Amino acid sequence: MATTEPSPAPRRPEAPRWRTTDLARGALVALAVWFGLQLLWTVSALVFLVFLATLFGLAVGQGVDRLERLGIRRGVGSALIVFGALGLVGGGLALSAPTLISQGAQLQQEFPAAVVKLRDWVDAKQPGWARGLSGAKANAPVSTPSAPSAAPSTPTAPAAAPAAEQKPSDAIQQKLTELLQGASRYLFAFVTSTVAVAGAVVMLIFLVIYLAAEPEVYHGWLLGLVPAARRRGVREVLAAIAIVLRKWLVTQLIAMLVIGTVTTVVLLLLGVKAAFALGFLAGLFEFIPTVGPILSAVPGILMGFVDSPEKAAVVALAYWGIQFLENNLLIPYLMRGEMDIPPAITLIAQTLMTLVFGFLGLMVAVPLTAAVLVPLRLIAQREDAHEQALTTQALHTPAGSAQPSSSETAS
Repeated sequence: MATTEPSPAPRRPEAPRWRTTDLARGALVALAVWFGLQLLWTVSALVFLVFLATLFGLAVGQGVDRLERLGIRRGVGSALIVFGALGLVGGGLALSAPTLISQGAQLQQEFPAAVVKLRDWVDAKQPGWARGLSGAKANAPVSTPSAPSAAPSTPTAPAAAPAAEQKPSDAIQQKLTELLQGASRYLFAFVTSTVAVAGAVVMLIFLVIYLAAEPEVYHGWLLGLVPAARRRGVREVLAAIAIVLRKWLVTQLIAMLVIGTVTTVVLLLLGVKAAFALGFLAGLFEFIPTVGPILSAVPGILMGFVDSPEKAAVVALAYWGIQFLENNLLIPYLMRGEMDIPPAITLIAQTLMTLVFGFLGLMVAVPLTAAVLVPLRLIAQREDAHEQALTTQALHTPAGSAQPSSSETAS
């Protein structure tokens, strides 16, 4: 009887060994990423400026394409559109400058009075809550004068008595003022020099002109950094991002004009002071979705407090109604499903960008988030289509037939 030898046990695969060159390459990559992030952090203002220029350049480029069909060179057409738009905006501001300046001064003068009225109303309606917000002790013992001593006492200063009788609402006004000043210094920290702001505006204008005049050049440079096998997919992603950003910018510009006009008319009908200045602020802040309308509504509601709390409530209801109509009628009609960002993602992105980069981060948060979500959406659509194709193939395949292997499916 023949004996069979036992088969040798399968050998375990050897664990990969890290070579010195691999460790050095990994360390260099980590250092490069770290230095790259440090560089981006240092020049974040420049990065956001270039992004804004790209955003406006995409919109201007569409007009340049139409002028090119009429025989106008792209460089000339780009300059005509940019400077023509600046001329229209400047002319409109010049015509409305006297009204805006006078009502801006009125708004600046009436704003403290509105805060005082709000303070008094809060103190009258909710004294306990106001006292707790101001940090005062509700049951704090009142200091009593000490017994007279033998030594002659010096008269106390009469200014000390009003300080002890300070109302909790006074502290609310002080805290509100400090909060607004702190937020202004934090959000608008980039406005530290008039020369720097003017230089940034000039740079933005010329970047828009150059990007709109020769988009193929910069598009080709981006594709040159990508391997040839992946350029088709990257080209599709860039085209989709351009469509979404262009649609978003045009929508925001139209919404700014509509919201500014409607807010001015509504405030005039309600008899609110400085209606033109408040409408201008509403249109200007409309460029910042979600947060901008709230920031523009605060001074309008406070101006309503100058007359009465009831008018302030009506003004708040008017602002809410305008935003409701915008979000449910105007924006869906203009966008038509081109950019559907969930509100939670929008709010998280704006909060994160504001905390990290300040006001510039708040301005670019929504379009930057939309640009990031475009490739993710394309990947999800491609995976859904692939899964649907596999499901359809499985439904139409007989039960006894052989299923194609994964390699055959991939090929």
